[in-house]
Amino acid sequence: MGFKVAIIGRPNVGKSTLFNRLVGRKLALVDDTPGVTRDRRVHAAKLYDLAFDVIDTAGFEDAGAATLPGRMRAQTEIAIREADLIFFTIDAKAGLLPDDRTFAEIVRKSGKPVVLVANKAEARGAQGGMLEAWELGLGEPIPVSAEHGQGLPDLRDAVVAALGEERAFGEEEDEHEEIAASEVLIGEDITDPDAEPGYDDTKPMRIAVVGRPNAGKSTLINALIGEERLLTGPEAGITRDSISVDWDWRGRRIKLFDTAGMRRKARIHEKLEVMSVQDGLRAIRFAEIVIIVLDATIPFEKQDLQIADLIIREGRAPVIAFNKWDLIDRPQELLAELREKTERLLPQARGIQAVPVSAETGRGLDKLMDAVIRTHKVWNSRVSTGKLNRWLEGILAHHPPPAVAGRRLKVKYVTQAKTRPPGFVVQCSRPDAMPQSYVRYLSNSLREAFDMPGVPIRIALRTSDNPFAGRAKKR
Repeated sequence: MGFKVAIIGRPNVGKSTLFNRLVGRKLALVDDTPGVTRDRRVHAAKLYDLAFDVIDTAGFEDAGAATLPGRMRAQTEIAIREADLIFFTIDAKAGLLPDDRTFAEIVRKSGKPVVLVANKAEARGAQGGMLEAWELGLGEPIPVSAEHGQGLPDLRDAVVAALGEERAFGEEEDEHEEIAASEVLIGEDITDPDAEPGYDDTKPMRIAVVGRPNAGKSTLINALIGEERLLTGPEAGITRDSISVDWDWRGRRIKLFDTAGMRRKARIHEKLEVMSVQDGLRAIRFAEIVIIVLDATIPFEKQDLQIADLIIREGRAPVIAFNKWDLIDRPQELLAELREKTERLLPQARGIQAVPVSAETGRGLDKLMDAVIRTHKVWNSRVSTGKLNRWLEGILAHHPPPAVAGRRLKVKYVTQAKTRPPGFVVQCSRPDAMPQSYVRYLSNSLREAFDMPGVPIRIALRTSDNPFAGRAKKR
């Protein structure tokens, strides 16, 4: 059985840098600005032969409960309660500050085992800060440099001493994240083109929640999982990191990714916001379903459409959630209007699922998850080659491809080569001459004939090699 470590300390002592070092990847955003981390993030970590879960937390600040720093502090206090061991982190270069002493008292009162981590120990003058750290009464400070990876053997020994060997060397659990390969047809290869396997509703699913700032993304995730897991409030741009939350819905394991609000590129000037948006884009790339949260009071801003277009181009399966539905006066009229706009403004994913929800009151959340499952089934759908070519015969009889430069284009064969999203290969005589309008016609006809609403469909044009090309004609 593994254990859980919470990294605690005041802002800007290097907690997220230490978190990234233990995890082995740059997951948490790191910047010189104090207070970058706001939500608590949990991930599997390794420290030599120790395997455990580590929690990155917001910097402890002495502030009122209703303020943003106060709400961040409440999240950190939850992390202390969840943890088996606490890394109380100080900045050895800066020495002890009054806040360090205040928060050390809170950690001591928790009764949890504590390892005192003196970070930035590689800096000139850090020795004085380390000597001051003895005043906290939390034991011997362990000098480390999270930035350069120094002092980790001593940190490992301190963990074993604090927990005991039996607790520290528990059963090791490895987590492997699957990363989809990207090709011309984005998606997963089909081994048997004639098979149509059923949908597996037991497999884990990854869902990213995206949208403009203050659309209610974090509130929606909190409402779905039924707990105040993510930091929320009236302020725009609270979320900075992409935080993953594990959730069990009707017996199915789901990983939810909360992302930072995405503003128009021209309005992003701060380096920290650029990093937050890049983290959100990474979450989209590794998700299967992406819930686009729109503020129902101001829906379909230009940025909303650009976010939706990005998701479709990435090959993810989009679902729209019209949030803040509790603020709408005439819901039936507005819903009809929004659905008409959805079809008109997002033709590249015709039939996209759009559900009115209220994250504040919990209304419509079951319908939203039903829409997610329906879309996921379509995104995984597979059509046999026989059905596709019977469909193609009817299409060519009804609407054959046009003549280009006086020569008729011949479409010979179609097969599905990928799923997630559905990707089809069409064999034709001159792929480079095929008009895009006819490719769109094939895509829309496929969507209609095989009931594939609301997901991107990829079509790749291929031609067969002519064995006699380049040979002189014999008389």
